Amino acid sequence: MAQHGHHVASSQKALMLEMRSLQEEPVEGFKITLVDESDLYNWEVAIFGPPNTLYEGGYFKARIRFPIDYPYSPPAFRFLTRMWHPNIYENGDVCISILHPPVDDPQSGELPSERWNPTQNVRTILLSVISLLNEPNTFSPANVDASVMYRKWRDSKGKDREYAEIIRKQVLATKADADRDGVKVPTTLAEYCIRTRAPPPDEGSNLFYDDYYDDEDLEDEEDEGEDCCYDEDDSGTEES
Repeated sequence: MAQHGHHVASSQKALMLEMRSLQEEPVEGFKITLVDESDLYNWEVAIFGPPNTLYEGGYFKARIRFPIDYPYSPPAFRFLTRMWHPNIYENGDVCISILHPPVDDPQSGELPSERWNPTQNVRTILLSVISLLNEPNTFSPANVDASVMYRKWRDSKGKDREYAEIIRKQVLATKADADRDGVKVPTTLAEYCIRTRAPPPDEGSNLFYDDYYDDEDLEDEEDEGEDCCYDEDDSGTEES
């Protein structure tokens, strides 16, 4: 029982620190919120399709569910938006090495070093997911049909349009969700890469933060000054 209580306190503090970090310095192309402010273990993610890729203009919703012993065990990442992708199962679960427990499984083809470890965090997960969208892993697909279709599109340098057309239809279908949620989806690199600071939390949020923070834990992180991670000739760009 004491062990369980320790895991809860530790994971809650870790999640609050990560949430605050992501609100103060967001990852380009993502918006993070709690599904319910009373539940730190269930996050909602809005993913904006990167410009100059097949996913440009898309608004994709997902959920991250964290275990009680986070960050020692990985969270689960599931898309709520219907996705046609080699590494996304029909139910929306994402199949990616970083979210797999760090066990020795030779049959998986993954090295333990490629799997989850406690130094990973939500930021690295988000960057891995957006990279996976643009550069699928076709060696161990979760959706075999999508994998075959993607390889045809890739190997034909975009001449085989079937995969691209399915993605574009899904992107167009997300516009209704964006309109309903009152979200303006970025469509240019300038809009996509803008860094915004979250507004100051209201009084209730301050109380919420204070329950899990000590002042000495809230040291400001140095701004790395990194440029946007997507170039005009990104490898996920549709080729003509």
